[in-house]
Amino acid sequence: MKIVFMGTPEFAVASLEKLLQNNYTIAGVVTVPDKPAGRGQQVQQSAVKKYALEKGLTLLQPEKLKDEHFLNQLRELKADLQIVVAFRMLPEVVWKMPALGTINLHGSLLPQYRGAAPINWAVINGEKETGVSTFFLQQEIDTGKIIFQEKTPIGENENVGELHDKLMNIGAELILKTVKAIEKNDFQQIDQLEMIGENGIIKSAPKIFKADCRIDWTKSIDEIHDLIRGLSPYPGSFTDFVSGDGKMVSVKLFSTKKELIQHYFPVGRIISDSKNELKIAVKNGFVHINELQAAGKKRMAVHEFLRGFQLNGKWRVN
Repeated sequence: MKIVFMGTPEFAVASLEKLLQNNYTIAGVVTVPDKPAGRGQQVQQSAVKKYALEKGLTLLQPEKLKDEHFLNQLRELKADLQIVVAFRMLPEVVWKMPALGTINLHGSLLPQYRGAAPINWAVINGEKETGVSTFFLQQEIDTGKIIFQEKTPIGENENVGELHDKLMNIGAELILKTVKAIEKNDFQQIDQLEMIGENGIIKSAPKIFKADCRIDWTKSIDEIHDLIRGLSPYPGSFTDFVSGDGKMVSVKLFSTKKELIQHYFPVGRIISDSKNELKIAVKNGFVHINELQAAGKKRMAVHEFLRGFQLNGKWRVN
């Protein structure tokens, strides 16, 4: 069976590597074009491209997926099956090309959390469980018939980076299981409509924008803690520290701990011993900050931050 693999980030590399380790024929790899990134605008290659080059695989980097030259190159690879992991939305002419179809690995238990950021939103929404799904592509994004799913718990303090790595490895195993089943024609397909249930509630996972990352300190302690870990380490939640005389410092928060306790501080008040402890008063307790990053500075533990930043007087978060 000849496979064309499509993907971009590190999350996809694990699945490609798993297929190669199990001696599947990768006829070609499709990934995004190189592009400038970072402060220096250095041209960056995708993680999938770097791995494909290392393994000597045929590589395609189309600007446009409907470009006739790319489509001809894709046809020449004569794939029996295409596999998509963290790539782009494919036009019908691409996903319908192989005889066995095109499958996708998605970082959620579909039909829940369709969209661009399923791992983030599962953590942000305080889910206790998530997983990965394989399905056949069809016209509407993330709506195809489910082949297999694998569940995993989400720890109370687990951040999205940790969960991402866990799902990356679970997903690689699920891709292998799915390909083996397709090879033997030994699988069932479940329509997502049958999985929605009686209440019909579908939680979405749209792309995350900067406005989604600002912390609202009037929310519950659980919602604040879940937002911070659901955006850690990337893109990072943020807030402003504001002094009594109006001085303002923007900070990103990466790790916090909840303390459920009754208190009489106003919501948003910063309490610190100026040595090891920095916590924010919220309506049902305190959010203790463990790791943070002030604008223009490196990420650091709270005791490092407090060595160089004096919180004298009445500070609050905004």
